[in-house]
Amino acid sequence: MGSTGTVAGGPPDIVRTAYASLRVTDIAQARWFWVDLLGFHVSDEDASTLYLRGSDELIHHNVVLRAAGAPALEYLSYRVRTPDDVARGAEWFAARGCRTRWIPAGATEGVGESVRAEDPLGFTVELFCDAAHAERLIQRFELRRGAEPARIDHFNVVVPDVRLAFEHYRSLGFGCSETIEDDSTLYAAWMFRKQTVHDVAFTGGAGPRLHHLGFFTPESHSVLRICDVLGSLHVEHHRERGPGRHGVSNAFYVYLRDPDGHRVEIYTSDYYTGDPDHETLRWRVDDPRRRDFYGNEVVPSWYTEAMPVLDLDGTVCPVREILQVSEVKVGADGFAAGPAGAGSSGSGPAAGTR
Repeated sequence: MGSTGTVAGGPPDIVRTAYASLRVTDIAQARWFWVDLLGFHVSDEDASTLYLRGSDELIHHNVVLRAAGAPALEYLSYRVRTPDDVARGAEWFAARGCRTRWIPAGATEGVGESVRAEDPLGFTVELFCDAAHAERLIQRFELRRGAEPARIDHFNVVVPDVRLAFEHYRSLGFGCSETIEDDSTLYAAWMFRKQTVHDVAFTGGAGPRLHHLGFFTPESHSVLRICDVLGSLHVEHHRERGPGRHGVSNAFYVYLRDPDGHRVEIYTSDYYTGDPDHETLRWRVDDPRRRDFYGNEVVPSWYTEAMPVLDLDGTVCPVREILQVSEVKVGADGFAAGPAGAGSSGSGPAAGTR
């Protein structure tokens, strides 16, 4: 399997975050939330699977929802530049002792031949190049509703060692836009391949777990509108946090939870990161603006709750406790800053690191 071309050493050329595959327990309820409420477009569906995309997406889907007995993340999928990069990715992960599996074209609707690997962080990731194109909906304004999601933007994952996650994605050629750190500990990092703030971000905590999927909407009023829609339908309990503005990334955001607890961020207003000398913006962990620029408190569930992830065989991956100092501690007394001056070895990435 794989490309018949010549595959040289080095990491695959990853273009961007492409889609995530989630397990849900009730496909009808999932359709209500993701399609009827949030406004995703259905590219394809059957009795147990939904393929959804935003209005700006030109390939088949941004998220796959599969009916199952329990909610979980199946895998995170990145698009690579050429078919040779799929094969290069298989070799690159295998050389690092990661279990890999080739997936034939069409096994996932709209996706060509791909490779999936269990990465060093415990997540199953997919690399693909070929994809079916979808109808262009960018100016089909009459079809927009809910949060008007345009495209998938990023994955946010919970890992017990942010330094390890940072170094792994650096070796894959990702740049670093922003961090949260102090003199000894890297608490969180935002990393990119496309020329925005991030394709993937890491939050320190027990993991591997999926924290959220981030979807871009082009208008700030769409963030507010979905909050109004939730209230008008008396389903405001699906809003977990926000609306607000992050210090990190500058995003104007709201966090929602689907009927199974999958966390969805609808956001707008991040920035360009494509200059070759783009500098990493480093936030001190004691700066309260980093999480919310307006100073709003963060609800405890945002720190403590996240979704299990599956290995290549569909088995839930064991969760390891955090291996470094936590950014915050959530308990009966609410929020307290994590202990300073201790943690994993090494310093945070220096400004200018990409």
